[in-house]
Amino acid sequence: MSESMNDVVVVGAGAAGLSAALVLGRARRRVTVVDAGAPRNAPAEHMQGFLSRDGTSPAALLEMGRAEVAGYGVRLIEGRVDHIEPGFTVRLAGGPVLRARRVLVATGLRDELPDIPGVRKRWGRDLLHCPYCHGYEVRDQPLGVLGTHPGAVHQALLLRGWSDDVVLFRHTLDLTAGEHERLTARGVRIVDGPVKQLVVHDDRLRAVELADGRVWPRDAVFLFPRMVPHDALLDGLGCERDESGRVATDPSGRTSAPGVWAAGNVADPRAQVITAAGAGSVAAIALNHDLLDEDVERAVLEQTLTAHLHRTETE
Repeated sequence: MSESMNDVVVVGAGAAGLSAALVLGRARRRVTVVDAGAPRNAPAEHMQGFLSRDGTSPAALLEMGRAEVAGYGVRLIEGRVDHIEPGFTVRLAGGPVLRARRVLVATGLRDELPDIPGVRKRWGRDLLHCPYCHGYEVRDQPLGVLGTHPGAVHQALLLRGWSDDVVLFRHTLDLTAGEHERLTARGVRIVDGPVKQLVVHDDRLRAVELADGRVWPRDAVFLFPRMVPHDALLDGLGCERDESGRVATDPSGRTSAPGVWAAGNVADPRAQVITAAGAGSVAAIALNHDLLDEDVERAVLEQTLTAHLHRTETE
């Protein structure tokens, strides 16, 4: 059973989706936000680098955000969107069918982790990804970087700004001569050999164990995951992709599909929470202007039709 028309349906209630809903709600637009309740940063206890919210837990930020948008009349639905039909009809799994003039997809991404014992258990705790998010909290400690992704080289170089003791465990990563030179010049130690496991005692990461039995004590370890955007809904709407394989958007988050925007990690895998929130705000303003253009065009058409009918009746 279809419901009344929304101006915008936002899919995803992370920082990008809620920020967009807040701006649109304040613009007095009819907005519904649908969220499946699986945020990417759920394993993290705290979130850093967000002005005025530094140290806040991700869950607390989203709870505050939901309360704020609800105060402006935005409706929130817990559920998963199965697919979106052009027009737009937003179909939820086992739930209502929503109709919208525009859609904003802010469904984020998932981090694919290497199959190394201990990795998934420690993810977001003392096995980390972003030096800007977590580097300060592990400053001056013995740090490791797992060579499971080409981005590990840059991670190791970057982490020297937070610690003098950084080890790159090469694992399966092939280093070029130039990369080897840069790492050693920066003071990063390079350890060859595949990683067997992360050593954990008393619910804390203690070391990295190699397949040959060597054990390197480390207080925290970083890795660069494979980031996979949750962008199937955008594919279903015919959104074009850029040369990197990501859904192509303009600076406001507008995709190639008319009426469809994307914001946050689904469009920019490197976006941090504060960046995603900003992208949601930018997208919301662009969405409101796009809706305004349509509203004005419709009003002009109605005015013209009314004037024409009036002239016809008086002739």
